[in-house]
Order: sequence, then C-alpha cells, then structure tokens
Amino acid sequence: MAPVILFSARQGLWERHEAPLRAALEAAGLGAARLCREASPETVDYIVYAPPCPLTDFRPYRRCKAVLSLWAGVEDMVANPTLTQPLCRMVDPGLRQAMIEWVVAHTLRHHLGLDAVLAAQNGRWEPRVPPHAPERRVTVFGLGALGAACAEALAFLGFDTAGWSRSPRTIEGLTCFHGPEGFPPALARSDIAVVLLPLTADTRDLFGASALAALPRDAVLLNAGRGALVDDGALLDALDSGQLAHATLDVFRQEPLPPDHPFWAHPHVTVSPHVAAETNPHTAAPVIAENVRRGEAGQRFLHLVDRAAGY
Repeated sequence: MAPVILFSARQGLWERHEAPLRAALEAAGLGAARLCREASPETVDYIVYAPPCPLTDFRPYRRCKAVLSLWAGVEDMVANPTLTQPLCRMVDPGLRQAMIEWVVAHTLRHHLGLDAVLAAQNGRWEPRVPPHAPERRVTVFGLGALGAACAEALAFLGFDTAGWSRSPRTIEGLTCFHGPEGFPPALARSDIAVVLLPLTADTRDLFGASALAALPRDAVLLNAGRGALVDDGALLDALDSGQLAHATLDVFRQEPLPPDHPFWAHPHVTVSPHVAAETNPHTAAPVIAENVRRGEAGQRFLHLVDRAAGY
C-alpha cells in the first residue's frame, strides 16, 4: 500500500514545497505516495512538520512511522510530550550553504570594519587597514552539520578558526574545544564568536554575563543559532560597557522581534530578521523522500533526533 504523507506546516509553505516534494518522491520510486494537507490520523504514515501550525497533538497518529521536520532546530518538537514517534531534523545542502554564506559575510564585515567604511563617506581620506585573516581569531560554538561547515569555510579563508561543542569533535585543520572545561579557553580566544548551538536545557542562556565577560574586549558576537542561547540583558550590558564591540543577531527569544525591543535602536546591534538560513524546498525534498524510502524499506532514518540530548 502506498504511504500517506501528511504535510503540516505554517501558512504558505505548502505552495513552496508541494511540487519539489512530489518530484523527489517520484525520483525515489515513491510516485504512488499520497502527499496531502489533510488526512485521517489513523491513515497517516509520515508527517512532514514545520511549526508553528495547528498540529500539536500527535497521539492520534498511532500509525505514523516518523515525523520529518522541515527545520534544523527541533527544541519545540522535543519538548512536546505527545510526539513520541521517531523525529528527524532537517539537514540539507541548501540550508548548509545559506548558513555558510551568512556567517562568512558577517565575519568578513566585522573583520574588515565595513560598517566604519560605509559610515565614513564624508570626503575625508582616513585609511583604516584591517589585519589579515590569520590574525583574527574566530570560534564557532556548535559543531553540528551547520557549525562544522561554517568553521571549515572560515578556516579556508585563512581565519585562525576554532570550535567548541558539548562533546568531543575532531575536524581537520581546526582546534576543537569541548565540554565545560573547554568553554573558557574557547571564549578567551574569540575575537569573533559565532553561535550555532542547538537550544537545550544545558545551552539556554549559555552566553550570559560571565561568558560575555570572558570574551576578549571589543569582541563581536554573531548569533544564528537560537535567541535564548544569549541573555538579552547581559548582552546589552556588555555592549554598553564596551566589553563587546557589536552583536549581529539573526535569532531572538520572541519572533518577530517587538518594535520596542532595545535591540532595534542600539547602535552596536544588527538585527537580521531570521534570514540566515531557511530550508530550501528543492534541496530539502530529496532528504524527506529518502527518509520515507528508508521507512518503507525498514531501514534506519537519517538525522534522527536524540531526545536525551535535545537535538
């Protein structure tokens, strides 16, 4: 019997993802699969899921073999006690490429001092020569699929690049710190700190007052992981005191960021409205189709979430 795949997502995503998904299913030999927006729970074999959306109770979906997230971040899904089916996060080439571009662009922006260059179009010739990339220490906090790819791209450009993760990682050409004991030395060498960690109980508010104070003075913080990784109040204090030179933020505790939030008006904060990396329908569809194929063949799913770890 052909599998039934329920697409449950926020408004507007069905129109973007339907055609690529149908094409990918066809290419995977699953052209007979029924991809739909509505189905009786007892008939559903897989759920393609992208919250926020109306589906929050997974208990009726007893037949469901797996929930396939369209998002890389799954903290809200892991926190849902009714979602007991196997859960797979999204890892796809398009998402990885987009994150690399955002991280590299903003790292280069701050490394080269482009904000000051753009602000100085005043007729005065005042050369400011930036250091070379090997003289700039960049640390990527979070060495999963996205973080590792960004760290490798920065190292390729010549930056003195390191990474930190909760558990040990080995990446050729990078200095890798891990665990609580590796966190202080990773902070201490971060002229530019790139935050790409998942949000878990252990990482929430990880970048609070003490962590921000441990960064080199005039460091720059880039956060494209999750908003709650950084303590907003502590970050504003660090910026106001001059401990940090700038924060470029793509993710926030509340999204959309309220118009009266102090980040909007702060001269040393750049608000990037969660645009660093959005799932690309054309590169994500084959990942979903492959997981459906694996489920139908009784094989292990790709990118299974470890609920104990939270990602």
